[in-house]
Amino acid sequence: MAAGITVGALLAQDLFGSTSLTGLPVALFTIGAALGAAVLGRVCQRSGRRLGLALGNGLAALGSAGVAAGAAARWPVLLLAALFVYGAGTATGLLARYAGADLAPPERRGRATGTVLFAMTLGAVAGPSLVGPTGALAHAWGMPRLTGPFLLAAAAYAVAALVLLLWLRPGPPSSASSRHAPAVAVRGGATPLRPAPGGPGVVTGATVMITAQLVMIAVMTMTPVHMTGHGHTPQAAGLVIALHVGAMFLPSPLSGLLADRFGTRAVATASGAVLLSAGLLAGLAPPASAPVLACALVLLGVGWNQALISGTALITDAAPVRTRASVQGLADVGMSVAGATGGMASGLVVGGSGYTTLSTAAGALALAVIPAVALRSTAP
Repeated sequence: MAAGITVGALLAQDLFGSTSLTGLPVALFTIGAALGAAVLGRVCQRSGRRLGLALGNGLAALGSAGVAAGAAARWPVLLLAALFVYGAGTATGLLARYAGADLAPPERRGRATGTVLFAMTLGAVAGPSLVGPTGALAHAWGMPRLTGPFLLAAAAYAVAALVLLLWLRPGPPSSASSRHAPAVAVRGGATPLRPAPGGPGVVTGATVMITAQLVMIAVMTMTPVHMTGHGHTPQAAGLVIALHVGAMFLPSPLSGLLADRFGTRAVATASGAVLLSAGLLAGLAPPASAPVLACALVLLGVGWNQALISGTALITDAAPVRTRASVQGLADVGMSVAGATGGMASGLVVGGSGYTTLSTAAGALALAVIPAVALRSTAP
């Protein structure tokens, strides 16, 4: 996914011969991911996560191959349609964390989620670095170099679909309900409790994740623009973003352990404080100081990671099994919409008031997770 996003805009620029439409691939990707999260969540609910996640990876493989074919044939309609399908399929990446959470007992749910997210680090780091080698391979096959990452993605997503079909057995959530459902002693033995609707917990978890996504995307999007506008090289800005992406996923095992040991609400509250610190540090950092900006973006990634893991656990704990996958998919739709909103609004805020205003305002917005968690804590 990271490699595809890296070259999607470049493919559009090459095909259309203009920079005016280079934002279209990211827009189609984001819209597709939002729709994919909703649809795949419902498929997981109806048919099980094994088939739902395999279908998502299959769609991503089909979209990747379509992008490569559209670019090679220089057919814009196919390229843009395939980018939409590709985005819908890649929603599976984050939806996979719910499968890990479902099959874990409640006391290990945070660590299970953290394990899945930590594994995503490998692809996020390796993907962009393979743009060159895969481009050479595509060129050797008589295709444009920029299609190389999508050829890799087609193969990787196809393998992922096969792995899920063959080895995700038994497939959650049905096994989650039977293995980890709470029980109470009644006359005649232990009887599983009917899952509570869990509305407040679902709303709290979704609020934590959506707020963190909005804050993170807004600040991350404009940091490279802010840096290059104050004399930093693109390489320096790229390094800062690379550190940020690493911080988004590498702390996952620790965040999961903290959530299991001290509670998901405590980690969710901490995420608000960390994101506030990141926003204030980014806003007050001297524009010439790349190290300080790097520290701010690392904090931004860590806060997002804490919010994602704690929010995932809150939703998984609260949502009833019969609708859990659909609820989780809708929560990820909210994240996609929040990310798109943050990306669009960030440019307007920086253009009107500057990067300092954007960062500090985003950090202040992150504090919204604290009353949300507090209200959940006092709910009956």
